[in-house]
Amino acid sequence: MATLLETWRNLAYGDGLDDKKREELWTGYFTVEKGIYEKILSDPAQVVEGTVKELAEKYETEVLIMTGFLDGINESLKGYENPIETMDENTAVKIEIDPEKLYYNMVEAKATWLYGLPQWETILTEEKRNELYKAQKASGTVRREGHKIYPNDPCPCGSGKKYKKCCGRNQ
Repeated sequence: MATLLETWRNLAYGDGLDDKKREELWTGYFTVEKGIYEKILSDPAQVVEGTVKELAEKYETEVLIMTGFLDGINESLKGYENPIETMDENTAVKIEIDPEKLYYNMVEAKATWLYGLPQWETILTEEKRNELYKAQKASGTVRREGHKIYPNDPCPCGSGKKYKKCCGRNQ
């Protein structure tokens, strides 16, 4: 049986949905994601704990969408990561953000609708936000290592999508 994360990633990035349904999934996901971040960033020192199912209920969303959220925020937490690879709806998880890591990762994901949220103005100074933005952009230089990337290869950005459906789309 597929884990929650495998199910989410198949729907979001894999062959689990046709293009129209996948677009609907992401449109809904981004709306929910923004709403959760608005709540979390209104009190960035809070530690949110509960099972995956309890957090889905708390933020008024589905377990699979919560799984996608937890997958996205996992590298922006303070000194630990949740067991996203193996979790089910009854797995206890914790969200305690590291604001600088989170802001940096939002810039890396090109999530302007998230790193542009007004809540950041009270969390990080404008100087700090600019410094993190510049540091991320400087680190984002892709160096070609001599081998050709084909359209059906996994995208080198690490999204899990095929190159042609991700970074290769604009070339």
